[in-house]
Amino acid sequence: MTAQPTLEDAYAACRAIARREARNFYYAFVALPRPRRNAICAIYAFMRKADDLSDDETLTRDERRSNIQAWQAAWRAASAGGETSDPVFVAVRDATGRFAIPLDLLDELVTGTTMDLTESPDDSPHTYTTFTDLYRYCYLVASVVGLVCIRIFGYSDPRAEKLAEETGIAFQLTNILRDVAEDAARNRVYLPLDELAARRVSVESLLHRAPGAPPTANERALLAGVADRTESYYRSARKLLFLIDRESRPALWVLVSIYRALLHRIRRADYDVFTHRAAVPMAQKFAILGAGMACMAWTRLTV
Repeated sequence: MTAQPTLEDAYAACRAIARREARNFYYAFVALPRPRRNAICAIYAFMRKADDLSDDETLTRDERRSNIQAWQAAWRAASAGGETSDPVFVAVRDATGRFAIPLDLLDELVTGTTMDLTESPDDSPHTYTTFTDLYRYCYLVASVVGLVCIRIFGYSDPRAEKLAEETGIAFQLTNILRDVAEDAARNRVYLPLDELAARRVSVESLLHRAPGAPPTANERALLAGVADRTESYYRSARKLLFLIDRESRPALWVLVSIYRALLHRIRRADYDVFTHRAAVPMAQKFAILGAGMACMAWTRLTV
């Protein structure tokens, strides 16, 4: 068995994963003090591995479920103090202890990544009937991450927990809007079926559209309604900002600012998420990060 990596090497490996894969998240990580940044990168690396195991479409659903179960069992053994050669497990074990992160939150995170592996009859598309159903999915894959992150950010007011949950919903709904076409190509529709019906949009029109076809008026109205709901959840993010430790606020501000910028780009494109994938330009991300870093420096000077 390969030797267990040192804690320093384990965190370095997680930072490398976050730098390579995190995209929007990594810019926020940079605005954190190093111990908190290390912990956030560890949690991200854990989440990334769970997602990768779930999304490996070279394997059957049964094989993916089996791999996730084996990986989760290995994590549970490591979290109980067992020897492990996995640098992510070493880092996450330290982070959960250092920041009092309940291990059941990580179990919920893994549960969320496996929801897409639920068998659908006759290869029918993966869908959600109502927003309540979709909210549960968003909670498991995004709100749980928020509940982990605020423990790393630091907070004492219990109101922070519900606000972190709703901030996660805002982020995931933004992702869902951006990825409508990509998800449809994987036989997944995350827009609630009752809302599609209310706007007279069929699942088939999302799954089997002509290449380069822009959204119809009904599809734009559907997506605009989702964007309005998403914006309402971002109000929770603004409230959360003032309930976490001062030195963590710039990081959360950077993250929220980048995600809201993505939502605004979808709006400015008049909800055409079919002919191109919305993204925040690198220059805008760097500008947001620069403002966050300046705020972090000011915070350190005035604490």
